[in-house]
Amino acid sequence: MIVTRFAPSPSGRLHLGHAYSALLGHTLATEAGGRFLLRIEDLDRTRCKPEFVDAIHEDLRWLGIHWDEPVLVQSQRTSAYEAALERLRSEGLIFACFCTRADIAQSLTAPHGDAATSYPGTCRDLADDPERRATMPHCWRLNAGRALERAALPSWSEADGRAFTASGTEIGDAILARKDAPASYHLACVVDDAESGVTTVVRGADLRPSTPVQRLLQLLLGLPEPTYVHHPLITHADGRRLAKRDQAPTLAALRESGVDPAELAAALVRGELPAGFRLQEA
Repeated sequence: MIVTRFAPSPSGRLHLGHAYSALLGHTLATEAGGRFLLRIEDLDRTRCKPEFVDAIHEDLRWLGIHWDEPVLVQSQRTSAYEAALERLRSEGLIFACFCTRADIAQSLTAPHGDAATSYPGTCRDLADDPERRATMPHCWRLNAGRALERAALPSWSEADGRAFTASGTEIGDAILARKDAPASYHLACVVDDAESGVTTVVRGADLRPSTPVQRLLQLLLGLPEPTYVHHPLITHADGRRLAKRDQAPTLAALRESGVDPAELAAALVRGELPAGFRLQEA
C-alpha cells in the first residue's frame, strides 16, 4: 500500500508551492487506495507558532485535502530522536562538535581549509568529553567517514524509474542535533517516515540533495527505504522561488480573493498554474 505524507513547518501560512506538493502526495495516495499523512515539523521553536498549525489544517481542508490520523507532531517525539542518536553514538558514528558558524567560516578561508565542504572536521577526532559537553554549547554531527565504512555509498530510486547512487562528496559530517533542536531535518525525517510507514516521499526538487545523507541514516539505523518523488518547484514568472520570508501569495489570500478551491486544486494537479507563476524543471 502506498503511504505518502505532507510535512510542513508551521512558521507561516501555506502558499502555492505547499499546495502543489500536498496535492501531488494526496492524489498519488488516494488514487492508489493508499494513505495520506500529515506531519507537523515544529522543532524550530523560535519560528514555529501554534496558530500556523491551525492555519495548515484550514488551508488543506479548503483545498479538499483530507488526511489519515493520527497527525504526527515532531515536538512530541523527542524521545524517538534521542533513541536514534544514542544508537549512532554507541556505535561511534557521531561526534560532539563545539564549533560556531564563525569558527567554521574562518577555517574554510584559511590556507588549509577545504572550500569544497561546509565543515572542516575540526572536532571529528576529539575524544568525547562529557564535562565539556555539560558546560559548552555543541551539536552532534555524523562521522561521515566511519558511516560510509559501515554502510557504503547509499543508493535510491525515484518513482519515475531513475536510480541514483550517492558520491562521497555528497555526504559530509551533517548536523543531526543541537542543544536548541533535538533533531535536525535529516534525522527527524527518516525516523518519522519509518514510524509512519511512509513508502513514497513526495517533496520539492530542492530537497533532493538531502537524500544521500538521509539514505545513509536509514541504512545505519536499519530503517526501510522509501521511493522518492522530487517534483518541480513553483516559482514566480521571473524565476524567483516562492518563500514565506518573501511573502509569497498565500492560500489564505487566494481564498479571501474568491478563488474556487476545487478548480485551483484540479489545475495544480494538472500542472496548470495561475498567471504569474511557472513550474521550474526538477
